[in-house]
Amino acid sequence: MNGEPVLVLLIEDNPDHAELIIRTMSEHRIVNHINHVSDGQQALEYLFHQGIYSDPASSPRPHIILLDLRLPRVDGLQVLDAIKQDEELKIIPVVVLTTSEAEKDIARAYDNHVNSYLVKPVGFEEFTKLMDDMGYYWLGWNTNPA
Repeated sequence: MNGEPVLVLLIEDNPDHAELIIRTMSEHRIVNHINHVSDGQQALEYLFHQGIYSDPASSPRPHIILLDLRLPRVDGLQVLDAIKQDEELKIIPVVVLTTSEAEKDIARAYDNHVNSYLVKPVGFEEFTKLMDDMGYYWLGWNTNPA
């Protein structure tokens, strides 16, 4: 990322999952900052600089978005659709990180141009390994446009 701080927007309603994601990514020093919102409405307000997120300085554009599908208020697929329809936001990689293995959810996510779809493993060690691997790929190896 050209030496600039890496910013992740984590959209996750399960506090245990959010804590595990934040802790795992922070331990590997791949991420410089994670902004966490816990529902789809907050995510849209953050991304579109509305409400308490109206100041772009305090809600900067993320380099990557980690998105759960099962969210309160606004569903994750609706959030994904809004991101990928916006000219400024659509270049931000979105990784769906969910418990859903349903083929319809996977198909709808890819129909809405998700960059990756990951199913959360049940076990702690598997979940931690997934976060390690995902962090290294998306935040260490992957190249995004400027």
